[in-house]
Amino acid sequence: MYFRNNKKRSKDISINDSVGFDKEGNEITILDILKTPAPDFALDIHKDDNIADLKTYFSVLTDREKKIITERYGLNDKDEITQKEIAKKLGISRSYVSRIEKRALTKILREFLKHSKDV
Repeated sequence: MYFRNNKKRSKDISINDSVGFDKEGNEITILDILKTPAPDFALDIHKDDNIADLKTYFSVLTDREKKIITERYGLNDKDEITQKEIAKKLGISRSYVSRIEKRALTKILREFLKHSKDV
């Protein structure tokens, strides 16, 4: 049973698998030879996927909530900014921004839980 189970994974490879050695005898992995500007490209892909999933739940938010969440967490290639900066921009108090942010995150969580039960 063990061999039958492992046969399915016999052709799987990892980016950390060794492909040889350099002139100094150091091991070279697939990750070392991949041409990418950021070595943690897998984390970037994972982050982009999570942001895409998050945006699917934005439909339950009001425009103001969307704006606050987007600016607060630096979505849509924006820089993250503080609640105080958002409050100044919108002309409301920081504590009100905090309440709106909390309410928006709760709505997103409820929507996420609702969809995860369906799956």
